[in-house]
Amino acid sequence: QVQLVESGGGLVQVGGSLRLSCAASGGTLPGYAMAWFRQAPGKEREFVSAITWTTSYTTYGDSVKGRFTISRDNGKNTVYLQMNSLKPEDTAVYYCAARTSSIRYLTPDKYAYWGHGTQVTVSS
Repeated sequence: QVQLVESGGGLVQVGGSLRLSCAASGGTLPGYAMAWFRQAPGKEREFVSAITWTTSYTTYGDSVKGRFTISRDNGKNTVYLQMNSLKPEDTAVYYCAARTSSIRYLTPDKYAYWGHGTQVTVSS
């Protein structure tokens, strides 16, 4: 059973930066794919980014390409999401997710394990 705990959310002004962390435990992370999704009020959960743990290959959603960077730290069993040039439309609850396969799917139904989420609010 994989446990995921997100941290790093908060309130930031337009153009600012935040780094989210997702600490993972309880699973064999090599071979997993880890992802970030987000959900704004009244909207569906949206794919943000994913990384294959072993290879560090990455995928990004169109709305965050060039602004967000996903990475992972083997020693800390932690996945990060560095968010730069933040916009009001980035405001959402950000969720970390994991699946026990290296394929980086873009839909939430492919991920079996989820954190509780961390709120990111971008103010103008």
